[in-house]
Amino acid sequence: MDVCDQGAVGPPGEPAPVTPARTAQERRPPSRSIPGGTTEARRRLGQVGEAAVADWYVANGYEILARNWRCRDGEIDLIVVRSRVVVFCEVKSRSSEAFGAPVEAVTRDKQRRIRRLAARWLQGDTAIRPRSIRFDVAGVLRGQVEILEGAF
Repeated sequence: MDVCDQGAVGPPGEPAPVTPARTAQERRPPSRSIPGGTTEARRRLGQVGEAAVADWYVANGYEILARNWRCRDGEIDLIVVRSRVVVFCEVKSRSSEAFGAPVEAVTRDKQRRIRRLAARWLQGDTAIRPRSIRFDVAGVLRGQVEILEGAF
């Protein structure tokens, strides 16, 4: 007897219906989703992480110029300044390292996108004329903040 036929019921002489195995994702109860596909818990984790990183920058003498600055091409999580050095920061928050460290999630494509967005922000109506710019990546894992200054 074929393993697929064990316990299956179908009309005599016809192959038994095969029920596909359910994946862990399918067995999981539905989560409350926010438009755009982000669950409420993930969105909250991101907000808490961004707030922790913003607090770190302020505690280290930076002024926050923008949080979640958006244009049609995307978003920059944090834009901060200290001594005319403007920092564009991408924040990644994780609840575990199951999929790697948070800072490892910033791919080359994401780096290129952030550079383009930074150029658009600098071309805008900003009163700041930076001496230099820097791109940081901040990782937040279980409430611990790690800042990679000049990450790319």
